[in-house]
Amino acid sequence: MSAQTSFPRLAARTRNFTLGAPRTVAVSRDGERVAFLRSAGPTDPVHALWVLDVGSGAERIVADPRAFRDSDDEDLPPEEKALRERRREAGGGIVSYATDEDMRSAVFTLGGKLFRIGLLPGDDPTPLELPVAGPVLDPRPAPRGDRVAYVTGGALHVVERSDDTWTDRTLVAEDGVTWGVAEFAAAEEMNRFRGYWWSPDGERILAARVDESPVRTWYIADPAQPGRAPGSIRYPQAGSPNALVSLHIVALAGDRLPLAWDAEQYPYLVTGGWDDSGCPLFTVMDRRQSKALVLGADPDTGELTTHLETTGTPWLEVLPGTPALLGDGRLVWSTDQGDARQLLVGGVPATPPGLYVRRYVGPDGADVLVEGTEGAPEQNHLYRVGPDGVARQVTEGVGWFSAVSGGSTRVEVRRTLDTVGVTYVVDGSRALESFASAPPFTANPVLSRVTDRRLPAAVLYPRDHVPGTRLPVLMDPYGGPHHQEVMAAGSLWLEPQWWADQGFAVVIVDGRGTPGISPSFETAIRSDFAGPVLDDQADGLLALAKEHPDLDLGRVGIRGWSFGGYLAALAVLRRPDVFHAGIAGAPVTDWILYDTFYTERYLGLPDEDPEAYRRSSLIEDAGKLSRPLMIVHGLADDNVVAAHTLQLSSALLAAGRPHEVLPLTGITHMATDETVKENLLLLQLDFLRKSLGF
Repeated sequence: MSAQTSFPRLAARTRNFTLGAPRTVAVSRDGERVAFLRSAGPTDPVHALWVLDVGSGAERIVADPRAFRDSDDEDLPPEEKALRERRREAGGGIVSYATDEDMRSAVFTLGGKLFRIGLLPGDDPTPLELPVAGPVLDPRPAPRGDRVAYVTGGALHVVERSDDTWTDRTLVAEDGVTWGVAEFAAAEEMNRFRGYWWSPDGERILAARVDESPVRTWYIADPAQPGRAPGSIRYPQAGSPNALVSLHIVALAGDRLPLAWDAEQYPYLVTGGWDDSGCPLFTVMDRRQSKALVLGADPDTGELTTHLETTGTPWLEVLPGTPALLGDGRLVWSTDQGDARQLLVGGVPATPPGLYVRRYVGPDGADVLVEGTEGAPEQNHLYRVGPDGVARQVTEGVGWFSAVSGGSTRVEVRRTLDTVGVTYVVDGSRALESFASAPPFTANPVLSRVTDRRLPAAVLYPRDHVPGTRLPVLMDPYGGPHHQEVMAAGSLWLEPQWWADQGFAVVIVDGRGTPGISPSFETAIRSDFAGPVLDDQADGLLALAKEHPDLDLGRVGIRGWSFGGYLAALAVLRRPDVFHAGIAGAPVTDWILYDTFYTERYLGLPDEDPEAYRRSSLIEDAGKLSRPLMIVHGLADDNVVAAHTLQLSSALLAAGRPHEVLPLTGITHMATDETVKENLLLLQLDFLRKSLGF
């Protein structure tokens, strides 16, 4: 690789040094095989499917798209493009796969076509293309692997094997609705990317029926292509109707059994699936997200059982990995009690109050395994918790750790502050091989906790910094719910270090609303996205300046993307005394234009609390702008649509406030093109240097 390649271009070309590294790891139930995806090198975006045979330690490629495809998979069906956008998936080739229960076979898509491959040594090395009715979305094999379900054109199909012949048929289809697909709000905000689930015996499918007819249609145009018709999307704008979602048990014969809960009271389907006994198990939630039901169902009659009826103030969190039913019938759930997030087993707290639980991993004999942190929000560890409620940390070191298990095999997923990338260590002894390249430098963040609120914070200096030299400050936050920036994972600090090397002291603060500390810390932003969030950025900066005298508080810039973009614009509009220039990337400017599930969770329903929306909006603040502001937005963004930037720019123009707008043609909410990513950073750098006078 050329030594002249700039870091921004190199980072884009290598997908932040992840290409060539293992990803999407799964372990077979007997612990004998580990499946994963990996591309062939540090700039190769085409991922292949690999298997590690645990006994021999040998890695073998089982499906390489280049070996059996004449062309790549760039011609994706629109539904697949939308799903990848929701998942923030920027890779190519095989980007996801699903296996049968024993991980003896896997299915995946390429260019909308469906392929199946055996995973055992000696299996035919050529993937079998299965017959399908149209472009394939979300294929999943039945537990025994003899059937594969998928969605095409909003209809749920099954491909079945009889002897050596595979036959496709429509399982359920209906004009005007979709079957087996997660609606926008579920995929974008609930982390529910699926819309159907096989029963354990492989004879039924639990499927979501989605009617989007009540949802408003928004149009996403490409102004650079005036001859092209705009695309359309059903976008559930805050305060407006959502999709109508119901669940049905669909037998392979096509018979449908509806599961009838009070969908008017509980319109959101948050989780879905089956318990080990062969009964559906799912979670529904009310519009305000303060009430939830965990429901089971008789698969023969559809009769519902309420496993849990619960409330939360001001909202409910559904812990990843829950709900689950143990073999003795006890329900696994979680509870937020003031400053504690605890796991509940059978309604009884199973974890100590000092352990902030992030994910339920599963049972381990009489113990339970969870991921979480004890007083160090920048870290994540695996814990084994016994019946006595004592948590024993399984993973070691300073970093961000998790694990994937099957049988007696555990793959530990390691991210540490002093290394770049993710290391997958099998049974504590050997790591999956990585072909990723090393970055040209290492980052050196100084982590701390500041203010009386003990906000997680970091400062990065140029690598050639001479102590005593005053530096302009660049704050680079996200600052919103469900996302941390201050983490003990080296890969996250490469771009901030590059910014520091351009002559800044880079400061990152995780304020109220961000996870990892306590439920009360997260809910402090209820009804106000602006006040607590902005106060924590300003207070955090001032506190850090006392510890780091080289921070020049007379030259402070702030940049961010998405919620971070909103925060950057908010900072220069409302606190010009602290922030002297801002770059707002893909910012939400008026929360009434964002989606229902996210926005109403934190600000409430617009007709019930319009003041919360007013105080959190940037539009009425346009006349206050007195600092340089650059706004960047992808014109193809269907998450934070470009209307946010255009409405703020219009208000700024009406108020006579100069500002810059940088439109990104054809770019969605994530920019992956290496030329765009490189030049976007360089243009921001030029803007900040001019605005801050250095």
